[in-house]
Amino acid sequence: MDYQELNDFFVHLDRSYFIDNEMKEFADRDQPLSIGYEQTISQPSLVLEMTQILAPEKNSCVLEIGTGSGYQTALLARFSKMVYTIERIPELSETAQKRLNNLGYKNIVYKIGDGSEGWAEFAPFNRIIVTAAAERIPKELIDQLARGGKMIIPVGPPELQELKLICKDDDGQLRQQTVDLVRFVEMKGKYGWKNKAAVK
Repeated sequence: MDYQELNDFFVHLDRSYFIDNEMKEFADRDQPLSIGYEQTISQPSLVLEMTQILAPEKNSCVLEIGTGSGYQTALLARFSKMVYTIERIPELSETAQKRLNNLGYKNIVYKIGDGSEGWAEFAPFNRIIVTAAAERIPKELIDQLARGGKMIIPVGPPELQELKLICKDDDGQLRQQTVDLVRFVEMKGKYGWKNKAAVK
């Protein structure tokens, strides 16, 4: 991807547009902010970092787990062919869709549900990004990652997680590395920490 183009677009993407509550006045701060429903909009520097690491291309089909405010979605959609984004909270999904529609995006497909199991209907995906902390890497997402694809996901306990980059080579072999330490809201559903079935 063109990193200079990404940086230029990022600088001009108004974060305050994606916040509707009293946190709007703090939108220019490099910190996570509450967007309600016990969810947050990530700090801008981390949103940029994750997009840079994921490096979507113009022909990429991207799966995003956790639409949230739609801020990260806007970046992904600008530099990808299609974005399939899943949000478990209907109110957040509907609000994000209105925002992104108003910005003119036509290459985003929305779903309300448990994103930890992916979206098999549109798999495989060239890129997968997860914006909630999983207890472990969901097998379904690994299976839905295309060969030659990349996935970025925070994995670990609620207090602190490792931001993992998983790459699948052309032979289907996986390699992973920790690229940062982060703190995201907990994933719900099958791979959440409060789901004992997820713990091996």
